[in-house]
Amino acid sequence: MNKAIITVVGKDTVGIIAKVCTYLANNRINILDISQTIIQEYFNMMMIVDVSNATKPFGDVVEELGQIGDEIGVKVR
Repeated sequence: MNKAIITVVGKDTVGIIAKVCTYLANNRINILDISQTIIQEYFNMMMIVDVSNATKPFGDVVEELGQIGDEIGVKVR
């Protein structure tokens, strides 16, 4: 199993979890654990994922998640 940690941080808005999780599902990346909090309108999420069956190279996944973050106004790493 190849694990990775994804963090999402930024001002809370509708659809953050949906966008990130939809991307992961579409690319066969399984979420093993997820934790999220909202503190004074700021969203913070950490996920441990299994990228063993990912349909794209890891570098592409990192880049595309970053682009999704830019689209919705959060930082995805």
